[in-house]
Amino acid sequence: MSLTRLLAVASKEILQILRDSRSLIIVLIMPVILVLLFGYGVSLDLKHLPIYVYDRDGSQQSQDLLKRFQAGDYFQIVHVAKSYAELPRALDNGDAKMAVVIPWDFSNRLHDGRPVLVQALVDATDDNTANVLIGYAQAVVQGYSSDVQVDWLRDRGQLAGVTPLRVQTRTWYNEDLESSAFIVPGVLALVMSVIGAFLTSLTIAREWERGTMEQLVSTPVTPLEIMIGKLVPYFVIGMLDVIVCALIAVLWFHVPFRGSFVTLLFSSAMFMVVVLSLGFFISVIAKNQLAASQVALLATFLPAFLLSGFLYAIEQMPVVLQGITRILPARYYVSVLKKIFLKGTPTALLYTDLVPLAIFTLVLALLATRSFHKRLT
Repeated sequence: MSLTRLLAVASKEILQILRDSRSLIIVLIMPVILVLLFGYGVSLDLKHLPIYVYDRDGSQQSQDLLKRFQAGDYFQIVHVAKSYAELPRALDNGDAKMAVVIPWDFSNRLHDGRPVLVQALVDATDDNTANVLIGYAQAVVQGYSSDVQVDWLRDRGQLAGVTPLRVQTRTWYNEDLESSAFIVPGVLALVMSVIGAFLTSLTIAREWERGTMEQLVSTPVTPLEIMIGKLVPYFVIGMLDVIVCALIAVLWFHVPFRGSFVTLLFSSAMFMVVVLSLGFFISVIAKNQLAASQVALLATFLPAFLLSGFLYAIEQMPVVLQGITRILPARYYVSVLKKIFLKGTPTALLYTDLVPLAIFTLVLALLATRSFHKRLT
């Protein structure tokens, strides 16, 4: 292998990147846009959900319950209804996500120690939001019910020697329960998929479409030198984008970074080789820029977005999909990112993710090397 020839191929690819405005936009602007878009635009936090209330009792006890709905960050009482008919209209119009109805005999039943039901009408067009709403509402009502029961027993002298049971929770790794801390680290996998596979999928295909492959074939440059020379610029750019995105995550979105920066760079380098090799292989096979870019998008970006655990928990997926995720390199890289950022997991304990990632790196690098030959067929 000649270093001179390798640098010549790399210089040619750098000039191609600089001349192609679309590549420049993807390389320079796309990573920052993705981090900002997912950091600000995608949130799994459900807060200040609008609800209507219809208090048919109007007692102090019913008001105390409604104050509990209002006290937290999850609900926001936007309207106190005067009649039941207002509630279906609010749900139909989208003015409220949930309506709470307190029965007319609410306080009397509580005073007598009888069971009482509070009705909640939930807009279930979005089933995930509906499930969260129901869970929040049940937690509020159950907390209020426990306090009422304790007070009722205490007033009657039946609480002597009984200690009320309460749950004390402590959140680890993401103490403020911010979804950005969960989402932003995984954006690095999307960025590298775009920079790596999408752009490198155009390298050889571009030579075929522009008729310059004949010139490459006629030169003394070896296939390995062509591959490495074309991929090195994208590798360097991808690693710089990783550093920039990591700095934005930590300094702008205040995502905790508790692990090793060296481990982050090492794992990112392996994943970068994976996506570069895959993109190069697709470019060799497709010989058409449009087809190559579409296949690269389907093979890297979409799996990294949907099946890597970036947004959706793998444990909650069907068993078949869970099996499919095991052959996706993005799954292991996203897992490493979240463990490094949030948990600060030592490198020695990351072998369950780093070993499969290393295997994918070797296999795909070998596949890309064997796929390209200097011939015009």
